[in-house]
Amino acid sequence: MKCKEDYRWSGSKVLYLSDGLRCGIKKTVRRMRFISIFLASFWVLSAAWAQVYEWKAEGNPVVRHKYTADPATLVYKDTLWIFAGEDFEGNQQRTHMENWCVFATTDLVHYREYPVPLRADEFKWSSGIAYASQVVERNGTFYWYVSTDHTGIGVAVSDRPEGPYKDALGKPLLTVSDCFASQKQWACIDPTVLIDDDGQAWIFWGNGECYYARLKENMIEIEGEIRQVNFEGFVFEEAPWVHKRGDKYYLSYASGFPERIAYAMADSIEGPWVYQGILNEWAGNSSSNHQAIQEYKGRWYFFYHNGVLKGGTSCSRSVCADYLYYNADGTMRRVQMTSEGVLPVVK
Repeated sequence: MKCKEDYRWSGSKVLYLSDGLRCGIKKTVRRMRFISIFLASFWVLSAAWAQVYEWKAEGNPVVRHKYTADPATLVYKDTLWIFAGEDFEGNQQRTHMENWCVFATTDLVHYREYPVPLRADEFKWSSGIAYASQVVERNGTFYWYVSTDHTGIGVAVSDRPEGPYKDALGKPLLTVSDCFASQKQWACIDPTVLIDDDGQAWIFWGNGECYYARLKENMIEIEGEIRQVNFEGFVFEEAPWVHKRGDKYYLSYASGFPERIAYAMADSIEGPWVYQGILNEWAGNSSSNHQAIQEYKGRWYFFYHNGVLKGGTSCSRSVCADYLYYNADGTMRRVQMTSEGVLPVVK
């Protein structure tokens, strides 16, 4: 729009502003506003980046500057990402978890922690507790499946593994009403997701009973019926984790209490599953455990939590990592928990 002639008082004189001069002043003001907004955004981003914390792991636990639990892993491009819940403080005797954390490494020794990517109160429908979770990537989008105590399983999305993440549905993906064989209010927890070689995504979850279902291609809806996992020798507490190696499927899970990690194998993700025994014994000073099994740069790793840090308890835990080995027949050897942890990845 063309600027009209205008004037301003200056003492007893009238100062006339030409169209060109007034337009020039307006443009200058707009530029200054743009620069101010840009600088404000820059400082906000700089402040966020300043929160990135880097450290070198010295054996187990891997994370020592805070209490972390329920690790889940993701390999994206050249980086291994660890997603975990944060226990609020040391010496806790009850669960207090308000948010999840994200850590990244390219050698399993040097780590970077990003600013908090997701808080439990992002899910307005939830009880506000940051229980076990897992992140998977599909077509450049990252899907974070979380459990929030008895209110159900939700899913958040981001275009970056480090977040931030936002609730994708505004409601639970799954609730206790989907756990048809369960009596517990907290039966709908601990999601794990596997995208199979044919592109079909599957979700497993549960406490006391284990369930599974297909996910639609959009990754935020259940497709078809929900089924229950059951097989001989299956003593299931919680913490399912599904992975695939070659043409074999592996379902690991917390068994009994205090929890040990057991596992089963199958030729199909829908079973039948065959019980294989204990994979990981009771982790020190923590009655719970939650595992993630991950291949990275040619080796397999077993992530878990214990309570060995000062102030550690069953509710103030710490993420650890040790090697995982397979036998010639595809079965997994029992994991040896160590204080030394793993060596740097050299590839």
